[in-house]
Amino acid sequence: MRISLEPGIRKFWLLTISLSLALAYTVFVTRELVANLFGNRGDLESLNTAARLQPGNALYRHRLGRYFELIEHNAEAAAQQYQAAAQLNPHSARYWLDLAATYQLLDKRKEQTQALENGLHADPTTPDVAWQAANVYLVQGETEKALRQFRVVLQSDGSLSPLALRLCWRANPDVDALLQNVIPSRPDAYIAFLELLIGKKETAGAAKVWSALVQTHQPFEPRHAFDYIKYLIAQREVDQARLVWQQAAALLGYSAYLTSSSNLIVNGNFGLDVLNGGFDWNYAKQNSVELMLDPSDFHGGHRSLSIVFDGPGVSDAGIFQFIPIQPNSTYEFQAYYKAGEIEGAGGPLFTIHDPYSGKKYFESDELKNADFWRPVNGVFTTAPETKLLLLRVERVPAGSPIRGKLWIDDLHLIEK
Repeated sequence: MRISLEPGIRKFWLLTISLSLALAYTVFVTRELVANLFGNRGDLESLNTAARLQPGNALYRHRLGRYFELIEHNAEAAAQQYQAAAQLNPHSARYWLDLAATYQLLDKRKEQTQALENGLHADPTTPDVAWQAANVYLVQGETEKALRQFRVVLQSDGSLSPLALRLCWRANPDVDALLQNVIPSRPDAYIAFLELLIGKKETAGAAKVWSALVQTHQPFEPRHAFDYIKYLIAQREVDQARLVWQQAAALLGYSAYLTSSSNLIVNGNFGLDVLNGGFDWNYAKQNSVELMLDPSDFHGGHRSLSIVFDGPGVSDAGIFQFIPIQPNSTYEFQAYYKAGEIEGAGGPLFTIHDPYSGKKYFESDELKNADFWRPVNGVFTTAPETKLLLLRVERVPAGSPIRGKLWIDDLHLIEK
């Protein structure tokens, strides 16, 4: 049997149902708005009100946990609220990690580990999560677990790399193990590790990291190679410094800066840009001295180096080059210079010496009184312990006033 409702009755029920739904929605929205209002306040009563109005919202439980942890320093109460938040939203790594940190305060290691692993399961790739987890594992003495999380950090967050590497090194100072299991195969990670080892003067380990960096076949900022070569020279590791220069040249497009049998001086005619690093010319700003590449006056090629002296206190032109050589070998040095009117006692001159022993192998006559290009020549034999030379333009007598201009060009050093 079919019962048909009068049109008026149908309208009544339709209106009633619509009003009920609208009222329910209004109540729901109002409760949420009110809960949000109270939840954004920082006092305990407001946070409790927000949690009562929205018992299924994990955010307010988490805020209560923060209140108990940071304001009341009540770790037990904080843990209860963090646990409630994590159960309401188990996909939030932050809730689990805050719970784990609170369990650490309560010395509940088993519960801390479980909360930590839940957090990693919820978000296994975010560096902040991995960073906190790694530090907790370090405190617990779980070195392998810590290193696995530090690898996540190193793969994702370059800003944390230096600190993460220091902690990895403290936990396991084994270069081979860290290269194999922790350090990502990326230039930036290898460079950060290289810098750490240089700072600790771990020369053998730094060589392994450099080798791994080279094997990526990816370019990087030249200054990192320059810093490493500078360190190697300071440590008297001349052979390794020479190898690093050759490998860096191939990676960075510096093949023109390699030496040859016809000239052991790099960029001797100043035709290339001065790199200020490695085995090219290096320079350091000196008071009363100005260095400039001069395309208007040169002996060969298309420019020379001009050096302007103007004042007292000059002992060095500030331009120099390290030259790897062989011990017990004979070398011939040649260069050209031109000088404007140079005033002052003595004058500038070329010197070549062993930077480690201080043994001087060559000292030219004063580079002055030459309004045309003049040659400078010299032959010397290195001692059994000499593997590196330092070529400079010195001022003799050092420190006395000098004014004038000097050009140098076409510097050569060959083994005889």
